Amino acid sequence: MDNFNGELVDILKSTILSMKHGKGLGLAANQVGISKRFFAIDLSYFDVVKEPIIIVNPEIAEISGSMIGEEGCLSFPGLFQEIERPEKTIITGLDIDGKEIAVEGKGLMARVLLHEIDHLDGKMFIDHLSSFKRSMIKGKLKKIKAGEEI
Repeated sequence: MDNFNGELVDILKSTILSMKHGKGLGLAANQVGISKRFFAIDLSYFDVVKEPIIIVNPEIAEISGSMIGEEGCLSFPGLFQEIERPEKTIITGLDIDGKEIAVEGKGLMARVLLHEIDHLDGKMFIDHLSSFKRSMIKGKLKKIKAGEEI
């Protein structure tokens, strides 16, 4: 995806609006039915003067450390679980203008960046849970699928 024409930029911008509407920290294209490799992340959550950004064709350039923290997902409203992830990461890709960027994340920001890349790779945050933990939340997952609140 390297032809950054008006239509593509409109799609990228609409993803930012969808993320903000859902009150998410990040949103991957495939979560909203777009079969392209990009995600939005709301940097204003981490620094109030920063704007949301798009990372197109993201790649993990570096990961280090380990942390366990609570994680949720717009795809599973109301469900939060403790997940282990790297503590730091650097993600490379292209910005909304097609220019190369590198985004460094620590703590929660690293979690969000890696969570969104997981979506693009077909992996959900619950896939990081043990089979025992997944069986423990089976009822909650059924309620979410049925559109019920958990």
